[in-house]
Amino acid sequence: MSHSRISGRRAKGLIALITTAASTLAATIAVAGPAAAAQGATPAANAGAVQAGQSCTAADLGKRHPFIKSTEVVPTITHFKGWFVTAGSTGYQNVTTSTQTTISVSVGLNGEIKGDFAVEALGSVGAMLGLNVQVNYSSTSSESTSVSWNFNDPGYYGVYKGTKKVTGTYGSLNCNRAQQGDGSWALKWIEGPDSGSYTTYTTLEEGAVRCEDKVPANSIMRKAQGLLDCETPPRAGHAPGPVASAKATAARNAAAKDTAKGAAGTAATARTSAPATRAALNCQSDVYRIHVPGKALNWSAPALANDGVRLRESNWTSAHLDNWRLCNVTERNGVIEASLWNWGNGGCATIPANIANQEQAYLTTAACGEDDLQRFYIYRDVPGGSKVGLQNKYTGSMLGHDRYADGELIRQYSSGRPDGTGTYDLVRV
Repeated sequence: MSHSRISGRRAKGLIALITTAASTLAATIAVAGPAAAAQGATPAANAGAVQAGQSCTAADLGKRHPFIKSTEVVPTITHFKGWFVTAGSTGYQNVTTSTQTTISVSVGLNGEIKGDFAVEALGSVGAMLGLNVQVNYSSTSSESTSVSWNFNDPGYYGVYKGTKKVTGTYGSLNCNRAQQGDGSWALKWIEGPDSGSYTTYTTLEEGAVRCEDKVPANSIMRKAQGLLDCETPPRAGHAPGPVASAKATAARNAAAKDTAKGAAGTAATARTSAPATRAALNCQSDVYRIHVPGKALNWSAPALANDGVRLRESNWTSAHLDNWRLCNVTERNGVIEASLWNWGNGGCATIPANIANQEQAYLTTAACGEDDLQRFYIYRDVPGGSKVGLQNKYTGSMLGHDRYADGELIRQYSSGRPDGTGTYDLVRV
């Protein structure tokens, strides 16, 4: 190729782009999850990470860790402009490109990447692939679209910015009781029911490529070359400068439709409409208090509709607001799923829909309905122990409290509380 960057730093970037592009790009890597642990596969990206089957303690019942189930790395052009250079227009030029594809970082429901779980998940992806991926919320549409380039020879160029788009699925490792081969019980990290998808990307690279240039297959540069109308290049009399590319326009329109479709699906998922009314709850007869282990305070439902579940001490004024029943209980792979019905106000525990995607959203109660925001996974201590951890089915976050104090709200934390304050005692009244 007979074109170059303005600076040596950028030239080195181009060399790196070419030499690395033929390695892992466009590779789909299937990563074994905890279910494959017996065959020697592990879900962790490094030896120091939590792995399925490892021992945990009761303090871990209210925690969770991500593991990566699959990854896909695809070269993606984020900004592009067809550019025609004549004999009289060679040399350094500043080209303003158009947004071709927008990539936004997301993990599950949360595109803001504020929770520890999302950061840990994306960090695991980067470690697994050996790539420097974005672990905070960002979008390629916010990047500058200007590319400076030294065009040494005349020709039809595609001026671009591009990245490696990284997508895949993750699962959740939770601490729960597991029965051993000899019939005894122990606390182990298991694959929990929660899972989801993620999207991130690597550092943006920029360059220029012609139709006749030989570039590595499955590279960012090759992706940009494919957006050029090489079958109908500009004719000799064409003015120097921008050239419309039908291929680039078609690809840009297709990407916009995919983005709009995804946004519509996310909006539909996050609707804040009231859940359908549940005709009847099939509640177990046992009544429980949910205590802070070894302490006086326990969960107390709100007396007012705009309040949340708080830590309170039970006394004659409690009016059954500290009494809970497990309803519509199911169990899969040793993990209980249930609604938490409050005897005092007749409502079911829930995360408010309008803040469900927020870290530290508070727990409250609402009219019981068919709503995953009102369903909770319950992770249990070994038989004979009453300690539990609770996880919201819809958000995947664990429940806990920030500090031990009368009136403290119960909140959701994406990874749980690191100090074990997400472990509670489920005490039968």
